[in-house]
Amino acid sequence: MFEYLWQLEPLWKVVEISVMISLLIPIAATLVWVERRMIGIWQDRYGPNRVGPFGILQPLADLLKILGKEDWVPPFSDRLVFVLAPIIGAVCVLMSFAVVPFSPSIGVSDLNIGLLFFLAMASLAVYSVVLAGWASNSKYAMLGGMRAAAQTVSYEVFMGLSVMGVVLLTGTFNLREIVLAQTDGWLIQTQFVGFFVFLIAGIAESHRLPFDLPEAETELTAGFHTEYSGLKFALFFLSEYLGVTLISAMSVVLFFGGWLMPEPLASWLPPLFWFILKISFFVMFFILLRTSLPRPRFDQLLSFGWLVMLPLALLNLLVTALLRLGGII
Repeated sequence: MFEYLWQLEPLWKVVEISVMISLLIPIAATLVWVERRMIGIWQDRYGPNRVGPFGILQPLADLLKILGKEDWVPPFSDRLVFVLAPIIGAVCVLMSFAVVPFSPSIGVSDLNIGLLFFLAMASLAVYSVVLAGWASNSKYAMLGGMRAAAQTVSYEVFMGLSVMGVVLLTGTFNLREIVLAQTDGWLIQTQFVGFFVFLIAGIAESHRLPFDLPEAETELTAGFHTEYSGLKFALFFLSEYLGVTLISAMSVVLFFGGWLMPEPLASWLPPLFWFILKISFFVMFFILLRTSLPRPRFDQLLSFGWLVMLPLALLNLLVTALLRLGGII
């Protein structure tokens, strides 16, 4: 009996992954509507309000419009790489969700190296924008791709360092065990600096304002995806919003106790609800940043990463190690 169930395990994994993907894509579409409505409210103007009640069907209308556009490939581009580039970005983000523990019983894969897997997928995602810029055979797209490479390399260095303090305190790379290690208190209490560095790096990784320099419309004509249209452009768009959700989920898992809540709140609602509620808070924060902060120059962005964030991440790691060795935390 057990051997038969073991043979079915790969099938169950396929089912879990299929369900996860079928849920994440509508979530990304809903996030587009939420962002446009929230920006409209915060900037005292109308958001989408014509297609469906409160404009809730606007993402569906946008999808139909995108699917109706010509799926054009530039004649002098590298056709194979041009088509594969947006797929690589979407796949890397979706694979990262596989190691996120949504609740004690909900999650696709419980890897012992889940945190390293997340960092690896974040690193691979840069190939999407770099290859898109190169394969387009356009100077504007190529410049946007090179900007993405420089920005991602700069901010990935201290993104990895920012979470090493969490690893020192919990003694594991397993994301589920990191959440369970916060039963007596969330790690934000001792790793506030690490959280700040991780959040800044996450904003840069997801190419969101004010760090959306790889696709700055004012000087790059939309950046690395200038030559893209139709479904391939939609994949880039989908990857960005899934990236926002992923960084929000990882912030909750690493620093805010995942699905854990203090008593008596924990018994009021299911763990999955609390996890989604925490993610929603960070998503609203991402949207608020877009409405509030101006875009810096590219040299300011890189200088801020190497001269401010990197020393701060190293200092946090050093102090955490010293306090851990001294038995203070």
